[in-house]
Amino acid sequence: MIKISKETIERIKENVVKGRRNKEDEDFEGGSIGEPGVEELIEEVLKGGVKPKEIIDYINEAMEVVGKRYETGEFFIPDMMASAEAVSAGMKVLEPYLSSTGESMDKFVIATVEGDLHDIGKNIVALLLKGAGFNVIDLGANVSAEKIVETVKEEDAKLVGLSALLTTTIRRMSEVVEKLRAEGVDVKVLVGGAAVSAEYAEQIGAIYCKDAFEAVEVAKGD
Repeated sequence: MIKISKETIERIKENVVKGRRNKEDEDFEGGSIGEPGVEELIEEVLKGGVKPKEIIDYINEAMEVVGKRYETGEFFIPDMMASAEAVSAGMKVLEPYLSSTGESMDKFVIATVEGDLHDIGKNIVALLLKGAGFNVIDLGANVSAEKIVETVKEEDAKLVGLSALLTTTIRRMSEVVEKLRAEGVDVKVLVGGAAVSAEYAEQIGAIYCKDAFEAVEVAKGD
């Protein structure tokens, strides 16, 4: 077994924050090309015997840093997307190990509701959820209530995330919630997007999340 230094594990966090998936990616300053990125570093620490759960904890810590920088205006959406994509790349390396150890968390079905084609916010949430260890089933955009409910039942998912950017499509969220309840499906429903408010979420029996980071906290039960 290869001995892994604390510094090597810390570099995973550093490269998530920098948005570097692998050695071919540059950092925000245009440097670091050729140096190990998230993929290579995770492969290295796994060979050294570091548990997948410990790696995910470090990834989560890194995304907390990203979230704080986004809140303070130091990071913008492209920066957050780069970090989220680095997390997604790392999770692909981890997936075989998670399935073999049974460490993957609850299934989370996510979709942009019918009539709405906007999916950037939904994609960020999906990436962060994967980084937090959730088994994310992303149905994409413009998804009907029937398809969402059908998938939740088939996958025995415990969590559902619904996104809407347009005021004309938020009513589709209530259709999903009503259909879930009518069919006796007991799940936690998270909603978000530019057109959604906390008041509307409460009205339809869902949980409002102001951004991707809050969605992860709610999903984890924090």
